[in-house]
Parts: sequence; C-alpha cells; structure tokens
Amino acid sequence: MEKIKLSCAVLCEGKYDKIKLSSVIDGMIITTDGFSVFNDSEKRAMIKKLCELRGVVIITDSDRAGVFIRQKLKGMLPKDRVKHLFIPEIAGKEKRKQKPSKDGLLGVEGISTQTLYDIIKRADLDSFFEDNKAQNVLPLTKAQLYSLGLSGGEKSALKREKLCRKLQLPHRLTSNALVCALEMLGLDFEKVKELCEDEL
Repeated sequence: MEKIKLSCAVLCEGKYDKIKLSSVIDGMIITTDGFSVFNDSEKRAMIKKLCELRGVVIITDSDRAGVFIRQKLKGMLPKDRVKHLFIPEIAGKEKRKQKPSKDGLLGVEGISTQTLYDIIKRADLDSFFEDNKAQNVLPLTKAQLYSLGLSGGEKSALKREKLCRKLQLPHRLTSNALVCALEMLGLDFEKVKELCEDEL
C-alpha cells in the first residue's frame, strides 16, 4: 500500500493514532495529546497558523471524548480551512489496552489500516486545499538548518527559539520538528536564511 502524500496537516488525538496514521500518510501529523492542546497556547497558535496557510484535517475517535475534542477544535479554527474526517463506529478494544474505552468503540489506532486508507483517499484532501499547496518549494534538510546555526551548535536551541517565536510556532521545537514545521509553512532555505539574517 503506497502512502498518501498530503500537503495539508493532519490533526489527531494521541501518539498511537499518529503512529497508525503514519502508516497511511506521508505528511505532517500533529497530536492534540488528548485535551492538553486546549491548555497549550503555543500549540494552538501553531495549529491556527498551519490552518491559515495549508489547511488542517481533523480526525478523532468516534467516542464522546473524540467528539468533544473535535467540537472544541471546530470552534477555534476557521471552518473554511478545516476538513473533518470521521471513522466508523466499530465496537471493540485496542490491542494495547486491557479494557475497552468507556463507549466501547475502536479509535483511530484500532480500525484497520485499509479502512483508514480508504477514508483518507476518498476525501481527496489535496484537491480540497488546492489553493494552499506549496509552489516550487524544495524540501528543507537538517543539514541546511545546521548551516544556519539552527542545529548542532552551542546556541542553536536559542536561535531556533527566536525563529519559532517570530513565526508563532512552539518555541521548544527540536531541529527535526522545525524542519517539518517550516516546510508546512511553505518556507524554503532562502526564506529561512533571510529570516535568520534579519532577526537572529
């Protein structure tokens, strides 16, 4: 099964959902860490920024907690920049858990890979966010961040923090996470270099 390449960001609940989605999607996947995102102003700011520039796909579990998280996200994001995907209500228990969830339903991590693939493929997400695709942007590399002093140097963490604050990203991003975030913002090496020269 070939992974589905996406230029938009995908937002799910937890790390096990992210692992499952990573087997289907080639693109950026962000977790809400349950309800934690609603107490994390920096993460919310990053999600809003990505939503504005690239569009965000929300896929949560079908239980009450998943519905609540989806509704809260729906209230804080512009509806024309969000695509909602829904998984079927299937009774069951994830293999890693000792007992089913309160609602007794499988979550994103528990449904079959094929079902998840079909849901995402059928949504034709890049067409939905057609106007937000990056145009002629070459992929950033960690080596390029190193050349700009954003990785592997004595003050690289501080430089990353300054850049992240300027771009309204979480300021504690690792160099690997920063590469993904900059790409999702549509920034190529020359633009990042310019930002570094101006501000850092």
